Amino acid sequence: MTFSDMIRDLLNPEALPDPTKRVSLVQTHISAVLVADRFVYKIKKAVDFGFLNFLTLAKRSFYCRQEVLLNRRLAKDIYLGVLPIYYDGKCYSMRKRRGRVVEYAVKMRKIRPESLMISLFERGALTENHLIRLAKALAGFHINALRTPGIDRYGEPEAFKVNTDENFAQVKKYIGTTIGKRPFSALERWTERFYISHGALFRERVEKGRIRDCHGDLHMEHVCFTRRVSMIDCIEFNDRFRYSDTLADMAFLLMDLEYRGGESFSRRLWEEYRVLVDEREAEALLLFYKVYRAFVRGKVNSFQVEDPGIGSEAKAAAIERAKKYFELAFSYIA
Repeated sequence: MTFSDMIRDLLNPEALPDPTKRVSLVQTHISAVLVADRFVYKIKKAVDFGFLNFLTLAKRSFYCRQEVLLNRRLAKDIYLGVLPIYYDGKCYSMRKRRGRVVEYAVKMRKIRPESLMISLFERGALTENHLIRLAKALAGFHINALRTPGIDRYGEPEAFKVNTDENFAQVKKYIGTTIGKRPFSALERWTERFYISHGALFRERVEKGRIRDCHGDLHMEHVCFTRRVSMIDCIEFNDRFRYSDTLADMAFLLMDLEYRGGESFSRRLWEEYRVLVDEREAEALLLFYKVYRAFVRGKVNSFQVEDPGIGSEAKAAAIERAKKYFELAFSYIA
């Protein structure tokens, strides 16, 4: 039996632990997400991208639990726990607790799509009040997020360079598919020069206590406005993506707004946030992190080109998204 067989079985409402009339499937390069009437069940794929390794059941179990633990910092009402998936020799189920445990799923409360920041923006309903609430929530999180000497070292330029070196190494094979040779080379050179000319700036941020256990993947699809501002789907699979300058978290949101043509919203969110956290003279480093974040999004969408579980239409859409993110990264340095 294969992963696809398991997903096929779990798309039967009778296989899920909670009553539901409908089940739909959303796939990413690392997860299969079963969307039911009231809850969502997220299953990790057995993949290894170097920066992420879910190849064994033990690792997938561990990272499911990490996902719940870490995301409860910013979305405690949404992340409900980890559930086993059973196989009895004939079929897979999360309801019938028969057979052996072959997989795990993170159970989440279903979020109304219209409450997501991306939805509000796309239908013209994102307001200044939303931005003020978000700035306050994110500032409070960053000010109180964990800081240790071990986390501090991830703010050193040599440590962060591991991330950007990895990005360029992994994107190289997509030259000609999602990124051109000229912008790739220009972004790589610009990044190398930035470390040389701004090394002291990175170290100053460490001294100021700006390196924290952050979110790590904070774009508009991960921000939810209900009674409170919730931020979901933080990075659980690799600490070095989460241990970062708080600016790197904020840069992701600002970049994502700019990617979608929301430059005025980006400026307003930054103005509100920077006052709350007393951010001064951070523009150069903010630009660096915007370039980094846009490049990462281009990379992640490029990965879908090789995902056998994603159809040709979805792959074509991922290629176009990747191109647009890489173009944005290049525009920042042009």
